[in-house]
Order: sequence, then C-alpha cells, then structure tokens
Amino acid sequence: MRIFSRLTFIFSLLHLLSLVCEAQTDTSANKNHVRLPALVVTASRQSERILQSPVSIEKLDAIALRQSAQPSFFEAIENVKGVQMITPSLGFKVINARGFTNTTNVRFVQMVDGSDIQAPHIGAPMANALGPNDLDIETVEIIPGSASALYGMNAINGTANFITKDPFLNQGLSIQQRTGLNHLGDERGSAAIFSETALRWAKQYTDKFAFKLNVVYATGTDWYADNRFDLNPTANASTNLTGMDNPGKDQVNIYGDESPNRRTLSLNGKQYVVSRTGYPEKEISDYTLANFKADLTAAYRFKKATLSLTSRFAHTNTIYQRTNRFRLDDYITTQTSLALKTNSIQVKAYVTTEHTGDSYNIRSMAENIERAFKKDDGWYKDFSNQFGTAINSGATIHAAMQEARNFADLGRPQPHTPAMEKLVAELRTINDWNIGAALRVKANMYHGEMQHNLSESILKNLEKKYSISLMYGFDYRRYEVVPDGNYFINPVKADAHLVYQKVGGFIQGTKYFLQQKLKVNAVLRLDKNEYFAAKFNPRIAVVYSPVSTQNFRVAVQQGYRFPSLFEAFSNINSGGVKRVGGLPVMSNGIFENSYLRASIDAFQAANTNDVNRNGLTTAQAIEKNKGLLKRNTYTYLEPEKVKGLEAGYRGTFFDEKILVDIDFYYNVYRNLMAQVEANIPKTSQADSIAWYFNDKQKQDRYRLWTNSKTVSYNYGSTMGVTWELPKQFKLSGNVTLAKLDRRDQQDGLEDGFNTPRWMYNLTVGNTSLFTHFGFQVNYRWQTSYLWQSSLATGTVPAYRTLDAQVQYRDKTNRFLLKLGATNILNKYYYSFIGGPAIGGFYYCTTMVNLF
Repeated sequence: MRIFSRLTFIFSLLHLLSLVCEAQTDTSANKNHVRLPALVVTASRQSERILQSPVSIEKLDAIALRQSAQPSFFEAIENVKGVQMITPSLGFKVINARGFTNTTNVRFVQMVDGSDIQAPHIGAPMANALGPNDLDIETVEIIPGSASALYGMNAINGTANFITKDPFLNQGLSIQQRTGLNHLGDERGSAAIFSETALRWAKQYTDKFAFKLNVVYATGTDWYADNRFDLNPTANASTNLTGMDNPGKDQVNIYGDESPNRRTLSLNGKQYVVSRTGYPEKEISDYTLANFKADLTAAYRFKKATLSLTSRFAHTNTIYQRTNRFRLDDYITTQTSLALKTNSIQVKAYVTTEHTGDSYNIRSMAENIERAFKKDDGWYKDFSNQFGTAINSGATIHAAMQEARNFADLGRPQPHTPAMEKLVAELRTINDWNIGAALRVKANMYHGEMQHNLSESILKNLEKKYSISLMYGFDYRRYEVVPDGNYFINPVKADAHLVYQKVGGFIQGTKYFLQQKLKVNAVLRLDKNEYFAAKFNPRIAVVYSPVSTQNFRVAVQQGYRFPSLFEAFSNINSGGVKRVGGLPVMSNGIFENSYLRASIDAFQAANTNDVNRNGLTTAQAIEKNKGLLKRNTYTYLEPEKVKGLEAGYRGTFFDEKILVDIDFYYNVYRNLMAQVEANIPKTSQADSIAWYFNDKQKQDRYRLWTNSKTVSYNYGSTMGVTWELPKQFKLSGNVTLAKLDRRDQQDGLEDGFNTPRWMYNLTVGNTSLFTHFGFQVNYRWQTSYLWQSSLATGTVPAYRTLDAQVQYRDKTNRFLLKLGATNILNKYYYSFIGGPAIGGFYYCTTMVNLF
C-alpha cells in the first residue's frame, strides 16, 4: 500500500505541474514555434503520439542514434531507460527489461519492421545478426514490459521493433567504415583491430518501383571469458582442502571439471572429491569474429497499396551462450518476407531458416578432449594409485594431490599443438556430446499474419462520430526442425521432422472521452498452441491528458509464454547427462521415476562428511543419510504466466524544453520455466537405491525442462528527464529500479532474476558545439547483483562505464567522421557470471553519402 500511496502523491504533484504547464502553453500559443509530435506504432500497432501511448514505450530516432557514444545503433539501446543489456561476446549482445534476464532471452522479442527475427531452434534472436545496419535504421521503438496482448510471440518481458528506411523516401549510395581497437591492457591477450564495413544502396526507378540493398562485414577479436572463480569451493572442506588446494574445483571458464567430471575417491581412509583438470575456454575456442550479413528489398506501389519483398541473410562466426558456451562457425540464418500494406490492412508472411554449420559446444569439446586422452576410469585409477604412492613416500596431502594429478595427466594434449588441433578438428565433427562436440541443427519458422484497422476503412464514420477505433488481426506460426540424433530427435517417427505450431488473434478497441482528453484502449488476444489449451492475453489501458503536453496512463495486462522448440523438444547427450524437453512426448516416465539431484548431492556430501569426520563406515553413512533422498515432484511443461500492473506519466514543460517520463510496474510470474536435475538409479530394488545413489556411475542423469512452483513478485520503476538547453546542448538522465519483491512457495528451481536493482545513465551532448562539430558523453552505472544459471552462479560486481564521442558532419550531410570510445577508462568488468571480461573499445567511424 505504501508503494501506491507514494505513486498517488507523485501523480498528484505532476498533475499540479501540468496545470502550470497548461497556463504556460496558453501564454505561448502565439509564438512562431512548431514542433512535430513524436509518433510510434509498436505500442498499439498503429501510429499514435508517443505522449499518449497506452503503455511505456521508448523511441530512439535517427538523430539520437547518430549522436550516441556507442559504436552502433544496437549497442545504443543499452542506455535506454528500463533496458538491461548483457554481453556474452563482442558479436552477441542480449536485450531485456524488467527482470529474469538470461543469455538466451526467450522472453524479449526483437522485430525488424514488425517481423520477428528469432532463430527458430533457439526461440530468441541472435543479437542483431538478422537486423538492420546503422545506415538503414530509421528509428528504434522499445516496449519495456509485456506486449503479449498485441504480439503474442512470448513477448512477456518486452519488445523491440527496428524500423528501417523506406527506399522511396531515402535514396542514394552510402558507405560506412568503422575501425576499432580493443583488448588494450588485457593480460589475456594483445590489442586487436576491429573492422566493420557497411553499404546501403537505395534507388527509385519509377513512381511505382524502388529497391534497397544493405551489406555489412565485420571482423575482430572477441572478448575473452577466463574467469577462474571456483563454483565448488566447499567440495573438500571436511578435509581442509580449500582454495587452490581444492582437488574438486569447478572454475567458471574452465570446462571439463564440472559435476559430471568429478568423482568421490576413497584415499588413505578419507573421501575426497576430485575433478578432471579441464581446459580454459580461451585454449580450445576460436575468438575470431567474422560476421557477414546482407538484405535486399524490392517494393512496388499500387494505387492504394504497397507490396514489398525482403530477403535477409546472415553468416555468423562468433561466441554464443545459452546453458553452455558455443563457438559458432558458418552459422547461417535467413529470412524471406512478403508484405502487403494498405491504409487499413497489413498482410505479412515470412520464412526464417537456421543452420548451425560447423559450430561446436566448447564445454563438450573440453570434456571429450580429456576422455579421448584417457577415459575417466583410467584417469581416476592412475590418480588413486599415484596418490597412494606419494603418501607412502612421505608426501603431504596437498603435495600428494598435485603429484597424483600430474601423473594422471601425463601425455595430456596441450593447447596450440598439432596433436591438440587435430583432436579439436575431429571432435567438432562428431554429433554426440558424450564423445564429440558438434552442434548440428537445421530449423525453419513459417509465420503469417494479417491486421485490419476497421476505422480506416468500413468504420470510418464510427471514429468520426463516436471517437471509437477498432482493429483486429490474426497470425499463424509453424516451427520445423530436422532431427539430428543428438540435439533433437523425433520419438514418434524417427525420420520425420519435428513440428510445433500455434495460432492466435486479437481485437483492439480505442475510445476517447472528455473532448479527447481521456483515452481507453482495450485488447483481447487468444493464442492456441497444439500442445496446450488456449490462453487469453488481455490488456486494458487508460490515458488521461488534461492538456496535450501532460499525459497519465494506467494499464493492466496478462501474458503467456509457450515453451520454445529447445525447451519443448531437446534431447541432448552431454557429458553423461541427458537434457530432455519438457513435453510428455519427450520425457514420459522420467519425471515419475527420478530423484532430485540436489537431494542426491546432499546425500553424498553427508556420507563423505560422516566417513571423514565422524568415523562411520560407508554402509553406516548410507543407512544414516538415505532419508535425504527426495523423489522428483516436478512434472511436464506448462506455459509461463505473468500478470502486470503499470502506471506512468509522460509530459513536457517550458515550451517542450524539458521532457519527464516516469513509470511504475508490478508483476506476478507463475510457472517460470527452468531445468531440474534428476537421476534414476540403475536398479529397481528398493533396498539398493541408496547404494546406487552413492555412486555416480550407477545412476542415469537427466536435466529436465519443467516449471518452477515458485510464485515470483517483482516491481520496478524508471524515470527519465531530458532537458534541451540553449545553444543546442542537451542534458539527459534516467534511473531504473528493478526488485524481486518476494517469492512464495520457494522451491529453489525458479529462473534467476539476474537483474541489478539500480541502473542509471547520465548524458550530455551537443549536435553543433562548433560549426559542423558535435559531441556526446555518457556515464552509466549499475549495482552488483546475483546471477543464477546452469553454467555458473555468483555475484556480478557493480560496474561503471564512461562513453564519449566527437563527430564532424559537413554542411551537405554527405560526410561524417566520428571518434569515440566505450568504457573509455578501460576498467574491465563482467556483465554476468560465465561471460567475458569487457574492456575499452576505441573506434573511428567514417560515413560517406556518395549520391
């Protein structure tokens, strides 16, 4: 209640300010000053003033994008209020809003001109791989919060729409070259050159036909992920082997030392947890960035309609991350779209394809290099024998552990040697993560949609007479994936493609009251997935505008997210653990017969402690602790659900020199999708189950997609202020609060909130500081926060960055020279645990409009 009381007070204060502004507006009405209203289309699928948008929406226009200190328009999104961006690699950045971030953000939708650019098997975009380049971007519109009522498509955390330039309106040939430098002062490697070349060519041949072509090629050296923090620090606490002496270490970016690669050994009367040695990511992965993308659009204007055909192509070579980190090589995505647009009707159909090429799983690569050198049984036998020999020779425990590891690792392949390179080349072709590392996926997405604005056609009089507008639309989506035998299988018909489809539709109505001062917008959407019951996504929003420059809004909505292809159908063998999709067709019988791995780990740790510290035999410890084992209580996947309340204010003051934008939201999440680890003993004898669970080799291990039983409540707020000062100076700032309020029925399975509580940006700039010269400086800061994922869990330290740019534009706007830097002070930081260390990036951008 205190939150809403404070909110009411703020709105009351702002309403008072609006009355002051109204008086000022009256006194300045006769001034010769005309400012065109900013328009957006994404918030309600139709053009409207941003000030009267029914939900929170942010817009970056061409000037703001050009003026940003970030190297590209995509990276400039990080400075938008309410937006969090994490960096798994230089070529792969992930956008999110309002909590529950992860490295493959299936809750945030990215579109280009209204077309979803997700990679089909992932269910999320590959950063901006299929997106526009800097030369073709017109505006960026971002809805930070659920947009499921209008877009479905799992847009429960937000939506970004990248709107490109019209070839009829923006013609000519433009070339841009960006040259950058990173890894300065990086102890992990030497300084590296980044290069990106972009071209845009658009031409109108007749009044009816125009085309545009965009091409981009980028090369560089990726950021290094080399975090050596130990994720398993207490594995040998009962024997006082901790820190660097811990033989069971699980270091963040060393792979091959994880849980499936550890055993509990009985050595010299004690039990020790020992992991394989593993390899650092930087020793087995290629950090070369080489990305190419292109798109071609042909548009034809009829008398009252425009027909356009767009083809997009992306060839990606970079680092990608989801549960594990992957090296993408020859990873290809395409999208072909056909759109017909009239004043009232839009029809669109597109096909997106994905082929993972020669990509591989970096963790599986490390694990199977180890096993190709020496199988686990042989390695642990050598380790145990040499440990005994060292102890008998008078060595200390610490020295014996190191001697045993050195002996077991004799002959182990070393990085950057011909033997190692040959083994890597072989393993990356084997499509079974128990013995190889290849990622071989082919998937397609087919999408068709139509929307009809009745108020622009058959119901024009309804809008004129009663101030009512109506719109409806529907869409169909179908996924197809080719079973590869490792990542995906078809359990029903081995040779048939997996098919996953849904259909949906919406109706939207808007009504104005009180001489256009009160706007009520209502949307009702229905989505039906073939594996789930139909789900309703309603939204109702009210906007009150006492004057045109002062706008208050409140919205209530509900959204659902259906499982992605990966969450629904995956069937991956990885290091002795099978990761299984959550649909009954994939995981039938596993939930019912398995035990929770967390309880098995606790059981094994208790046994180890009782043997090492309490003098019990293994049999006595097992009998004492078998009550710790817990049956798997989870079951098959259901859609995620979020209910949200949002309130906001957007207004301008002092002849629109100051813009203030505030919003507040409160969300309740249910059925968040996550993975539960559960094992099945290789016995059906009840009295043997505990014994089997004390030995990792006597149980089948699974990671199952399911729903958390936790109900998560989170709230947050953002505030942004922009002040246009004299002589074209502009000062702006924004602050974002995101907090996980509480959790009910906590089961430890819930997806990580993974969001800093506070973030803020401060920006000062001038487009014409001197003749043809401009600049911008941006300071960004965020608090530390807890990151939770299957790869790694830990606290991300707070960090701050300073970005700046200066630019020169000639008077004809045909030439631009821009010098800039992000993280200009070169203070390396992590945006999440498991990701790379990010340092300064220093660049020079040259753009020429040839004609």
